[in-house]
Amino acid sequence: MTTYTARPIPPAALAELRATDDSGRPLRPYTAREEGAPIDSVGSPLRCCLRPIEPGERVALVSYAPLRRWAAATDADPGAYDESGPVFIHAQECEGPRDAHSGYPFARTGALRTLRRYDAAGRIVGGRCFEIPEDAGKGFDRAFEEAFEDPEVALVHVRALEYGCFQFEVRRP
Repeated sequence: MTTYTARPIPPAALAELRATDDSGRPLRPYTAREEGAPIDSVGSPLRCCLRPIEPGERVALVSYAPLRRWAAATDADPGAYDESGPVFIHAQECEGPRDAHSGYPFARTGALRTLRRYDAAGRIVGGRCFEIPEDAGKGFDRAFEEAFEDPEVALVHVRALEYGCFQFEVRRP
């Protein structure tokens, strides 16, 4: 069975998002506080380095259009499938994921995810609801294996079911 790699937001896209996000808003950084504070983001997922936010970090909530950025790099035209949504990033440049092959991020047992499948033109060609099992790695591997059995699938976006937030992307190996 193939092990897939969770891809964070690419560095070039992060640089742009730190100036103006994908909805045209300027960056509004703040310092993450302990739980219960007025802006409670501690533990929320950072899409730049694929780990939870820690207290005291300078972060920002930005609008991100992952399919739009992928389409621009591949000359695809996602049309109406181009969407944006909120994601947390570090307000300043960060090191990125500490270990790109350490498993799947934000893999809390029982959490619900949507796995959206896209073709090379940027159009949705399927998807499924996915409950993260106790062995998250094997569960995700099976779900991605299933997705890429369809030769049309070029990439899969993993999103939180509850809020629809983009979590990470996996591309065809």
